[in-house]
Amino acid sequence: MQETPDLANTDTVYSVSQVNSLIKGYLESNPVLADVTVNGEVSNYRHPASGHHYFTLRDAESALSSVMFRYGRGGEFIADGAQVIAHGKISIYTARGDLQLYVDRVMPDGVGALQQAFEELRRRLDAEGLFDRSRKRPLPAFPRKIAVITSPTGAVIQDILNVLSRRYPLAELVLIPTSVQGESAAPEIVRAITALNMMDEIDVAILARGGGSLEDLWPFNEEMVARAVYGCKVPMISAVGHETDFTIADFVADVRAPTPSAAAEIVAPHVNDLARNVAGYAELMQQALGRLVREKRTQLDFLVDRMDYRAPDTEAPRQRVEDLLARARLAATRIVEIRKQDVRRLETHLGALGPKQILARGYSIVRLKDGPVLVSSTGAAPGDTLQVTLHDGELDTEVKAVRPDA
Repeated sequence: MQETPDLANTDTVYSVSQVNSLIKGYLESNPVLADVTVNGEVSNYRHPASGHHYFTLRDAESALSSVMFRYGRGGEFIADGAQVIAHGKISIYTARGDLQLYVDRVMPDGVGALQQAFEELRRRLDAEGLFDRSRKRPLPAFPRKIAVITSPTGAVIQDILNVLSRRYPLAELVLIPTSVQGESAAPEIVRAITALNMMDEIDVAILARGGGSLEDLWPFNEEMVARAVYGCKVPMISAVGHETDFTIADFVADVRAPTPSAAAEIVAPHVNDLARNVAGYAELMQQALGRLVREKRTQLDFLVDRMDYRAPDTEAPRQRVEDLLARARLAATRIVEIRKQDVRRLETHLGALGPKQILARGYSIVRLKDGPVLVSSTGAAPGDTLQVTLHDGELDTEVKAVRPDA
């Protein structure tokens, strides 16, 4: 640490730069001033071409010069007369000796201000075309790989896993973990979508989190997240909050789901519906073939009658026609049987992928008693009661020891 000089010693003379540097060091070494949050009213706001934001924060008794550089977050909330909450550090601009608050992020002060900021951003992005219905992409009918952007530890990912394993176990689910609440959430969500855009063979994505207050859901109302959703290379479903919650991400996404579980139902069909559709198509094919055979038989009978009228000796052609009809009926029967076999094989394959069949092969689902599904050995501790689901029932057991992999 730099030794503090004795300014009272008249034998030592300091330059202005040295004094300002000392003051700067004192300010930035103070843990309170190096990580401080201030609320106040904005005045003297300037936003030059450099992209930086210069303003004064004031209350009834004092004023504080402030600056937020162009890489700071929340510049859209800064305006003369706005009541804001600013986070940053107190330091000194040594070239002029100005004491300043160096801001890295700004938020409106109060729920009413948040709602106003939400409406202003919604109108601006709508005017830019980010919400246009013409750019909304349809979801793939049979997705092979589904990306889910959400917290890896919350109930949301478990809900989505449970729904997809029951409805459509044919798809592969790829979790891209991110925070979904707090100051770091918005940049992490943007990084997650950027990572998604670099992945191959992703067919569709779900951006999800559970319900919460307007402040809890605010990362999904930030402009950086809206533009990241807009730039996603695959169709995206926004499933943020409860049915009555709306975020900017909902308006930008290709499809909005009222809940994360609903998103899992929207993203893929149900295997039982697929099996019924295949069986229905096979029945329609059989009926169409039957109609075709009957129509051709009628035409042939008409032609044979004409042949009998014009040429008395029709026995040989008639026998040939009968042979052809017999072969046609045999071919149609074989085609229908082949299609039925295909349907039975598909039903068998789909049945083998059902949750109970998977459990019957020796797998089990383990969760804390009346709690979430365990995905890691570190989620339990000795003495915890576990509920083990097998294909033919459930077991309650107690953890004796936890041995994570080395």
